Amino acid sequence: MGRGDKRTEKGKRFKRSHGVTRPKGGRKKAKPGPAKPVAAAPAAPAKKTTTKK
Repeated sequence: MGRGDKRTEKGKRFKRSHGVTRPKGGRKKAKPGPAKPVAAAPAAPAKKTTTKK
């Protein structure tokens, strides 16, 4: 493993080549966000007010 190994990134730089280990840039895929938006907790029902008699 080192400069003579064409499978490593260091070897690719030494041989002045590109490949799977050392791609030539390009657009990177955007990381997918959450599949479904997270729903907020349901609101608590309103409290009933009682009147004093």
